[in-house]
Amino acid sequence: MRRFGARAVWAGVALALVAVPFALLLFLVEDRWRPLLRVDDGARDGLHRYALHHHALVTAAKTLSTIGSAPVYLVVFAAVAGWLVWRRLPRLALFVVVTMVGNSVLNALVKLAVDRSRPVLPQPVAHANGMSFPSGHAQSAMVAAAVLLLVFLPALRGTRRAVAVVFAVAYVLAIGFARVALGVHYVSDVLAGYALGAAWVAAMTAAFSAWRRERGRPGVDLESGLEPEHADALSGAERD
Repeated sequence: MRRFGARAVWAGVALALVAVPFALLLFLVEDRWRPLLRVDDGARDGLHRYALHHHALVTAAKTLSTIGSAPVYLVVFAAVAGWLVWRRLPRLALFVVVTMVGNSVLNALVKLAVDRSRPVLPQPVAHANGMSFPSGHAQSAMVAAAVLLLVFLPALRGTRRAVAVVFAVAYVLAIGFARVALGVHYVSDVLAGYALGAAWVAAMTAAFSAWRRERGRPGVDLESGLEPEHADALSGAERD
């Protein structure tokens, strides 16, 4: 019981550490802090001027935005959850579904509460609906990359693991850059999306870890993934 309490405290501390940057960004945006506004406006205007004369950048950014959109994630993660159920890993499938769906709901609620308008540009190269803060694409990219890593880390070793982590980081950063380059988000929107996405994954991972302990299994070790005992099933080995 004492060990469980200590782990719960550390989980709360970890969650607070990733939630604080989001809360700080929200405060600075609401307070219209001038240094942050200068960064937002400078990135918006500078990238917009570049995008107007470099159509390849716009095409690449739009392609990334499509890849990181809700309809694509719906198909991809429905397939991942279905595959996990087929591999007799229902707990992991539930983690995937709850984390991804909950992330979408969370982003919509926060956007509604903050109610920040998107950037306004004289010659926009792209358009987006809804509110601006936090970036749904940035938040979803963070959550999607983290979920896939946490689920499949047990099946990855050595170079494959390093490549997966590098690809995940590059994907998340590229999505954020694309949204600013298209002029549909500010830098602070993207950073807030990253922070809120990380906080959400931390909360869901802590809940999953507590669920494992209730069933007599060790808590989650981030270096080993969510369920390291199922490495064979996750690697595609034959089912028992």
